[in-house]
Amino acid sequence: MDEFPEFSKSVLQVLRQPLEDGEITISRASSSVTYPARFMLVAAMNPCPCGYYGDRYKECGCALSKIQAYHNRISGPLMDRIDIHVEVPRLKKSELFKEATEEMSTVIRDRVQLARERQRQRFGRVGPRCNAEMRISQKQKYCRLCRQEKLFFEQAVGKLGLSARACDRIIKISRTIADLAGHKDINVADLAEAVQYRSLDRIGAVI
Repeated sequence: MDEFPEFSKSVLQVLRQPLEDGEITISRASSSVTYPARFMLVAAMNPCPCGYYGDRYKECGCALSKIQAYHNRISGPLMDRIDIHVEVPRLKKSELFKEATEEMSTVIRDRVQLARERQRQRFGRVGPRCNAEMRISQKQKYCRLCRQEKLFFEQAVGKLGLSARACDRIIKISRTIADLAGHKDINVADLAEAVQYRSLDRIGAVI
């Protein structure tokens, strides 16, 4: 979904149930029907109406009230249900034309497959398919935080004013980051990376 805030409010709000439950319920006067609706949502939006809020090279011309109103088109409950928010800054001209030095896709694929295998071994045949589907009891068992990690997370939650649902997302994402890195337990670096993937929460805290 490109230009995410430009969709009508009714379209955006109807995404909440399938994002949370993997199902969609259609109600009519005589009956209601529930269908499976598990999907991956990928959405994009500008940082502000003019597109330059936070830009390193061009000053934003929007008033803070306009920026806030733009972000408020995406409700907090809907934003909480989106696991990862990533800010993509504008690239320099030199960065656009330089040769790529990133990891090969095959290397990334192997690491992802290994992480998914760790999750299959963790949950067994009757458990969820991946960390995102963990229930509360499973999260408490497999996402325990030691004292240092708890302190870091409490500070992050207090600074950003994160909701309970956003905290749940961060813990599950940090468990996946730890799996990708081969860590048995979640450490501070895993949590810090997961918190960084809540960029819109950070923007909201600044505004």
